[in-house]
Amino acid sequence: MRLFAAVLPPDDIVDELDAAAAGLRALPGADALRWTDRSGWHFTLAFYGEVDDALLPELSARLERAAHRGAPFPLAVRGGGQFGHGRALWAGAAGDVPALRLLADRAEAAGRRAGVEMGGHRRYRAHLTLARSRDAVDVGRCVEALEAYEGRTWTVGELVLVRSRLPASGVPGEQPRYEPVGRWALGGAG
Repeated sequence: MRLFAAVLPPDDIVDELDAAAAGLRALPGADALRWTDRSGWHFTLAFYGEVDDALLPELSARLERAAHRGAPFPLAVRGGGQFGHGRALWAGAAGDVPALRLLADRAEAAGRRAGVEMGGHRRYRAHLTLARSRDAVDVGRCVEALEAYEGRTWTVGELVLVRSRLPASGVPGEQPRYEPVGRWALGGAG
């Protein structure tokens, strides 16, 4: 199954960001982007790709240990940017970003130690993908609008292992479906 570790923003934070994203979708040129569905918004910590079912128990145990090693921390959605000349438009993070980065490092290490083939290490950049494009798109106005965005702060209290089901119907605009397959409280509380 296709898996990744993530931090999921709570519903009220998603509502707030969705209202801001509605304004972005109305900007000139924004219709050239494929906007992600708010139900799937997340901060990826580590992408595992296709993971053999036999590795899931070990990966889960290691993610649980990783979660228990860190305490809950404050986070907010703030700012944004682009990857690949407009191929991805994203919202950024503020708050205890070093704690988020440490959790990402631990989630990556958990995957490697569980035997997941992960490829080369990449420096973690906290982001929540709002839209994508197969082609280069001028997203300058969207990035400018995101620079002023700052959402409310919430407390990150868990690490989530998420299964990603890619679209299979071939219907234009179909979104991946995400489903949590494991959740672990940070600091071992709860």
